[in-house]
Amino acid sequence: MTTPSSSTAVVTGAGSGIGAAIARELAARGHRVTVTDIDEPSAARVAAEIGSDHRVLPVTEGAAAADVARAVVTAHGRLDVWVNNAGISAMVPFVDVPEDQLDRTLAVNLKGLFLCGQAAARAMLAAGQGGTIVNIASMAGKQGRIPYLSDYVASKFGVVGLTQAMAFELAPHGITVNSVCPGYVSTPMQERELAWEAALRGRTAQAVRAAWIRETPLGRLETPADVARAVAFLASPDAAFITGEALAVNGGAFMD
Repeated sequence: MTTPSSSTAVVTGAGSGIGAAIARELAARGHRVTVTDIDEPSAARVAAEIGSDHRVLPVTEGAAAADVARAVVTAHGRLDVWVNNAGISAMVPFVDVPEDQLDRTLAVNLKGLFLCGQAAARAMLAAGQGGTIVNIASMAGKQGRIPYLSDYVASKFGVVGLTQAMAFELAPHGITVNSVCPGYVSTPMQERELAWEAALRGRTAQAVRAAWIRETPLGRLETPADVARAVAFLASPDAAFITGEALAVNGGAFMD
C-alpha cells in the first residue's frame, strides 16, 4: 500500500454531504483526490475547495467509470483508492414502492457501485500495485428494521454482500475492499428523510430527529466527518490487513 503523500483517490457522489466530507478528509491527509458527481457544479465547487480535479460521473454507466479510472492513471500514473459513495433514497411504505423507484434505487446504490468497483479494480489490477476500495453502505445494510426504506435496505444489504465478494476475489492481488455502515448522518439527504418520515408517521420533523438521537447511545446525530474519518482509516496503511468488513460507524444505533 502506498503512503498518503503519493496516493491517488477517487470519490463518487462527492459534490455534497458524506462524499464531500470524504474528499476533504482524504485531501487533508495527503491524497490526490478526484472529486466526482453527477452534478458538475457541485463537484467543481468541492474540487476547488480542496485544490483537486473533478469529473462528471453517472455511476450507472460503466464506460463513464472506466473513463474516470483511466484519466486518473493517465494524470497521476496510478489509482490507489476508490470510494463508492454515491447513493439515493426515498421513503415510501413497502407496499407502495413503485417499480420505477425500485429500479432507480437498485441502479444507483448497487449496480452503480458494482460498475464503479469493476472500473477501479481493473485499473488496480492492470497496475499490479494493489489498492483500496471502500463502499459506503448503511446500518440499513445490516438490519431490515428500518421503516419506509425497503428498496434502500435491499440495495445496502447488497452492498455489504458485494463488498465481501469483491474482497475475496481481489485479495490475492493486494486489493482490500471494505464497506462503511453509517447511521443517522446529518446531511441534505437526511433532511429529506426527516420530512418524509414525519409526514408518514404524522409527527413533526423535530420529533423524528429527537427519536433518532434517542436511538443513538452516543447521544447525537452523526456528522459526515465521522464517516469520512472511518473511510480515511480504511484507506490508510493502518488498515492494510482488513478486508471484507462492514465497519459500523453509527454511534451505537445498531450493534452487531
